[in-house]
Amino acid sequence: MRSNQSVLVKKANGERELFIPEKLFQSLVRSGADADTADAITAQIASGLQEGDRTADIYRRAFSELRRIERPMAARYSVKHALLELGPSGYPFEDYLAEIYRAQGYLTTTRVMVKGKCVEHELDLIAVRDDERIGAEAKFHNNSGLKSDIKVALYVQARFEDIAAGTRAESANDFTTRMIVTNTKFTEQAELYAACAGLTLLSWDYPEKGNLRELIEETRIHPITCITTLSVAHKKRLMEQGVVLCRQVREHTQELEGLGLQSKAIDRVLAETQALCPHPF
Repeated sequence: MRSNQSVLVKKANGERELFIPEKLFQSLVRSGADADTADAITAQIASGLQEGDRTADIYRRAFSELRRIERPMAARYSVKHALLELGPSGYPFEDYLAEIYRAQGYLTTTRVMVKGKCVEHELDLIAVRDDERIGAEAKFHNNSGLKSDIKVALYVQARFEDIAAGTRAESANDFTTRMIVTNTKFTEQAELYAACAGLTLLSWDYPEKGNLRELIEETRIHPITCITTLSVAHKKRLMEQGVVLCRQVREHTQELEGLGLQSKAIDRVLAETQALCPHPF
């Protein structure tokens, strides 16, 4: 694998960082590429890299190569970017999170009104398993350069404190875990405050173990936006109808016909879906 440590690339938030080939190589392997394929793609991208190239362009080049080789592999590689398409509202992201926790044995509900001492609050997700009760606020961003900052952490903590103050009569609202989940990242200040205040943060790569990326890999719950054989417009229409998971597509063939897709196109979508998420719904 070629080392190209001296090249600075531009992140989505405008910051610059060193291009590390090993990071790209590992992301390709996680998507299902064998070591030789991942090494060849990494070397190809590294050899053409120039100072100031955007990380988004690096992703697109790698995604294009994987899609040429095998679409399901490209779909798995695209999960991080696919999460950005779970919009424009945050509802599909909340529903997607609920499915991830449901796959781990939790009973989940979304968009629940919870009574606090002073006012009522809408919690994006409640997940219950045995004695564990998770109350979560979801912060969806459609731009990978946007982060959830300390103001978000302070606001969510205040809401949970009001809920806790009202739990004397409503013990069901006494959460063992108070959580904020985002599809992008948290600022360092938000992470420091949350650690001090007892808030649990979950983002694509935070914490180091048990982050959102790892939960997706373990549960194999892929968003519908991963599917490469559907257009962006088609995926948005399906999400509007409540189809947010890749595996749900197999149960909604009528909706695929309603998109105006021909039978061969539907077969390609179903074949990719089966390869990407083979477990039954």
